[in-house]
Amino acid sequence: MGRGRQKAKATKQARDIKYYSPNTDYSALQRELTGPGSRATSHFANEPVEPDYSAYVDKYADDVDEDDDEVDTRRIG
Repeated sequence: MGRGRQKAKATKQARDIKYYSPNTDYSALQRELTGPGSRATSHFANEPVEPDYSAYVDKYADDVDEDDDEVDTRRIG
């Protein structure tokens, strides 16, 4: 096959791919985007509830280092 025929075939294939538009099932797309609905609540029902630690915030606040956000100024080298 010569270069002209090869280029024409490649151009035809590229045009077919570019303008290809499959049938879209919009109802399936809507179901996918909206999620499972009521089944989502049953998925998280078995997980334990995290306890409330707000009562301990004041008690242990002094143990937290306040200088964590400082930049290390040591010179290396």
